[in-house]
Amino acid sequence: MNDTDDPAIWINPTDASKSIIFGTDKETNGAIYAFDLDGKIIEDKTIRNIERPNNIDLTYGFTINDSTKVDIIAFTEREKNQVRVFSVPDMKPLDNGGFKVFEDETNPEFKAPMGIAIYHSPINQKVYLIVGRKTGPKENYLYQYELVANTEGTNLKLVRKFGNFSGKKEIEAIAVDNEMGYIYYSDEQHGVRKYHAEPEKGNKEIAVFGLDKFESDIEGIAIAKTASKKGYIIVSDQQRGQFNVFDRATNEYLTALNLTTLETDGCDVVTTPLGSKFSNGIFVAMNDAKNFYVYDFGKIEAAIKAATTSK
Repeated sequence: MNDTDDPAIWINPTDASKSIIFGTDKETNGAIYAFDLDGKIIEDKTIRNIERPNNIDLTYGFTINDSTKVDIIAFTEREKNQVRVFSVPDMKPLDNGGFKVFEDETNPEFKAPMGIAIYHSPINQKVYLIVGRKTGPKENYLYQYELVANTEGTNLKLVRKFGNFSGKKEIEAIAVDNEMGYIYYSDEQHGVRKYHAEPEKGNKEIAVFGLDKFESDIEGIAIAKTASKKGYIIVSDQQRGQFNVFDRATNEYLTALNLTTLETDGCDVVTTPLGSKFSNGIFVAMNDAKNFYVYDFGKIEAAIKAATTSK
């Protein structure tokens, strides 16, 4: 890989040990690489010739029609000002070549998508793509689109614009807590911002946290769910080469972890057992050597508990 950026983890429903780690290669002639849990490239699941794929996310059970549901990945293709959607694990495009985003934006610099996350509503099962951009305005930095399937295929419908921006650097990392109904994103060099994921709940900012916990850039966000409303929000403190950990329910700062990665951009986590090798799930983080590191989540959780109980 030439320029790793962001991972997403797909859990194989029939054999979790055969789950897939997807990772973006952020080049003009880039790719979405698929890796097995040993880190080997799965060539027939890899998507090549993508023009600067930036961030990636996935969800399960998107309804294509009355009788068909598929798991999907969605990622930004920055140099084409669009997002892509593919089914998993057969890797078939569902987007007819791509969905354009920020089409109503008059400033050309504000059209290039960067971050992306998927919200799969537990209330009505709707699937939304929350898309950020490389640079944007102080307000409405993010657009939320509903992914809609009908007899003619799949398309995107803009449902709202929201999200404050400090103007200090950029917004890339976006993460969604489906069960709790929140969107989090990193306003780099400022803080982690929190909003409702349901459009009907409004666009008012709920909170900003971590304001004094990062050296400079606030990067990848991973939400580790250890129970229905318990767990951790793990956020990359890029310049320190570590991760700040916040309580999932309260957003209270818990501790910082050094996991040996450097300059981490994107990260992802699953707490589901993935076979005997990763019986407690995995945490995946981009490293500045243009690769991804995979960690046993059980060891990470043990380190968090040890750090917080010793305080």
